[in-house]
Amino acid sequence: MALRIKSHWNDDGAERSLPEIASALAYIAWRIAMDKAITLHCARFVYRDDAQRLGVIQEYLLFLIQIADRLAAERLETDDRRVLITALARKLIEHVQDNSQDLLGPGDYGSPFIERLNLRSGEYAEYQLAPDGPSYPFLRHLGFEIQTLMGEATENRWVIDQVMDKDGYEAYKTFAKAFANLFE
Repeated sequence: MALRIKSHWNDDGAERSLPEIASALAYIAWRIAMDKAITLHCARFVYRDDAQRLGVIQEYLLFLIQIADRLAAERLETDDRRVLITALARKLIEHVQDNSQDLLGPGDYGSPFIERLNLRSGEYAEYQLAPDGPSYPFLRHLGFEIQTLMGEATENRWVIDQVMDKDGYEAYKTFAKAFANLFE
């Protein structure tokens, strides 16, 4: 079953602030990342525990923040781009904190996410986003990070292929469409 994403505003005529758009994008990114984590499970990849599943969700979020930044660079001035991406990252940190706390108990889950965001931003900076989507190295990096999280267990051996060949591109496509719709 395909993931349904609502990416149009109820009142089309109203102006939206960048933080409002970022909030909607964060919600959409969270839904996409969760859907892709579920897709891996349905494809018979095995999660050790909820922490590992949340790690995969977070890797998708980090990937989608990079996609949002590239898409914003095409559409917005530098200062507006910074406002949007900062607001998006902050909202996603809230989602990570809240959902991790619900599943794993009290703790600071936002700070490690910020550290990984800073690390991944440097790593993904080397990769291209073409008009038709992320480059092969862009998707390979996402697949590699998820493979690293999932481990080398027999049932997870081919997770990198699933992410690179199918799930990563689908996540991009769904997110890019929602991104464009929210700015219309």
